[in-house]
Amino acid sequence: MAARTKYRKRALDILFESESRGLAADGTLADRLEVNDPPVNPYTVGLVEGVAAHAAQIDALLEEHSHAWSLDRMPAVDRNLLRIGVYEILWAEDVPDPVAISEAVELARELSTDESPKFINGLLSKVAEVKPQALRAAEQASAEEPVADGAAGSDAAGDREDG
Repeated sequence: MAARTKYRKRALDILFESESRGLAADGTLADRLEVNDPPVNPYTVGLVEGVAAHAAQIDALLEEHSHAWSLDRMPAVDRNLLRIGVYEILWAEDVPDPVAISEAVELARELSTDESPKFINGLLSKVAEVKPQALRAAEQASAEEPVADGAAGSDAAGDREDG
């Protein structure tokens, strides 16, 4: 298993555990980092934190394109693999969209139902197809969210880190 595949699997484990406990997506991350057995790689942390930061947008996008399958009806493994896949497609600039899709499909083949790989492939392919619109909608939603002091979120280029 390739290194990033292992890191994605570990992120899936953390997201699955958090969800099964009724916590936020990153609800068990601090515990996993403290125990660090098995080790939690920085890429895993980035995936979990990224999914948590964009959870509402990711879930809305999945609901919109899953055609007759609510998130609640999906197996928990599939739901969390899809969240990782959507995060990588939309926000992980170092991961080509076909790689994000392929990795999610392979993990589904290993860990979920017989129907899951095809379902995940189709849904993530649709997300990749609508990526420009999805990113615009996510940026707009972020700009409209209130921040701690009650002001609207900033979209100024100086507020973003490029490194």
